[in-house]
Amino acid sequence: MLIAGWAVLFGVLIFSVLLAVACLLGLRHMTHALARDAEARLPPRGGFIDTSGGRLHYVDVGQGPPLIMIHGLGGQLQHFTYALIEALSNDFRVIAIDRPGSGYSDVTDNERARLPCQARALHEAWRALGVERPLVVGHSMGGAVALTLALEYPQEVAGLALLAPLVAQVSDVPPAMRLLAIRSPRRRRWMAETLAIPLTRVTSRQALAQVFAPEAVPADYATRGGGLLALRPQAFHAASTDLAMLEHELPRQVSRYVTLGVPLGVIFGAHDGILEPALHIEALQRSCPDMLVHVEPEAGHMLPIMRPDVTAAFIRRMAARAWPSSS
Repeated sequence: MLIAGWAVLFGVLIFSVLLAVACLLGLRHMTHALARDAEARLPPRGGFIDTSGGRLHYVDVGQGPPLIMIHGLGGQLQHFTYALIEALSNDFRVIAIDRPGSGYSDVTDNERARLPCQARALHEAWRALGVERPLVVGHSMGGAVALTLALEYPQEVAGLALLAPLVAQVSDVPPAMRLLAIRSPRRRRWMAETLAIPLTRVTSRQALAQVFAPEAVPADYATRGGGLLALRPQAFHAASTDLAMLEHELPRQVSRYVTLGVPLGVIFGAHDGILEPALHIEALQRSCPDMLVHVEPEAGHMLPIMRPDVTAAFIRRMAARAWPSSS
């Protein structure tokens, strides 16, 4: 009787293990099917260049003074090709780059995700493309990377135009990004390959509504804005790694802002629901009291997509400060 009971328990255990394995294999299969579909619908649209941070994907359009555009956490360069590049490419050479791990750039890890490492890779990329002293445009987390570039390469950055930038450490992760908050690299990789992408597919509508608020998510964001590329394990892993890295990197960077010596400007949407405008503006103003500040009424966080004309006008104002002799 006892032996029979143990046999039943053992059978249940084996069945549970096999069921769990089958579920994980199913999730992995779904993950890679969604990724293949996204990549088929949105293939790379630019060129590639090798750097110490891996191979980076970029687009390079227009002629004139150079602009380097750096996207935010979980984003990719289509946040700029959506509308902003078109508004600027008649007068500037505009280069938008997928940050390490993002878009179609090579996968990243904890070391290559560090702000100085990302900045070095981007600097190497623009140098290889023959660019000298660009105006660096950074959106959201791209603002933190842009600030790192100005701190690490002060003689090689003409100025900074920061769009809703992440400047200071925040006390809590915005609700739209909490799925990404994974400190363990091993768990992060496991999540990326199994649960994260199916969950992202289910929760993306609500998360995007928070990111774009108070405005509606554009109907063509999935394709024209590159939103489908978030349905790839690489995208989740890179965004989660970036988020974990920022917890340690940003506090060290804030104390260095006093050494910034380049023309600097910040634009925020008054109703940004991802980053609190006052917190991030004041964190820079304490060290850079002469910086240009513009707060756009009724706008939210996604200025490059939702306010391309206003954003382009702000960038032009910063270009006039960066290169006064050519304005």
